[in-house]
Amino acid sequence: MFKLRNLPFEAEKNAVVSAKTCEYHHGKHHATYVANLNKMTESGEFAGKGLYDIVMNATGGLFNNAAQVYNHDFYWDCIAKISEPSEALKSALAENFADFKAEFIAAATAHFGSGWVWLVCDPATKKLSIVATKNADTPARDGLVPLLVVDVWEHAYYIDVCNARPAYLEKFYAGINWEFVSSAYEWALKEGMGSVKFYIDELHGND
Repeated sequence: MFKLRNLPFEAEKNAVVSAKTCEYHHGKHHATYVANLNKMTESGEFAGKGLYDIVMNATGGLFNNAAQVYNHDFYWDCIAKISEPSEALKSALAENFADFKAEFIAAATAHFGSGWVWLVCDPATKKLSIVATKNADTPARDGLVPLLVVDVWEHAYYIDVCNARPAYLEKFYAGINWEFVSSAYEWALKEGMGSVKFYIDELHGND
């Protein structure tokens, strides 16, 4: 049975989102995805399978709920604390983007409707790029390793800033856990998509 992960930070002290947002976003939205995932895997093709296998291979409602469990897991780690990027990541961002912050925030601001905006690494080329996905979609399905993600579903920010998504995005960027992003980048270079499976298995066990 899959379990809702604990938040990797104290909700009252987070720099990006309020305790009230955490109460609803983590305690209700994220928790519901976990509950739905457990119901949907009581029997059938994916019964007893690990979360990575489900995210990478399922379709329809099962994929949506499994991917949303993973997407939220990853998002919480991206805002767990304010920290600095590694020199390796700084160099990679400078090499791949003219102005990463401006490009990332612009992509997240312009994203229409619900979804996610990611910094990803292509394990084949080692190049970094910004990818926007709709609803529950994740770039891992396209063979890209997530390094950073911002949730742009309205429930991620509406309690705190109402419809002012740009204000939320500025707070998000100022509160990034670059230590986590740097580690994800390091492991993406070493293990490629294996790093995604390792991350998921650390939280939810393996198949």
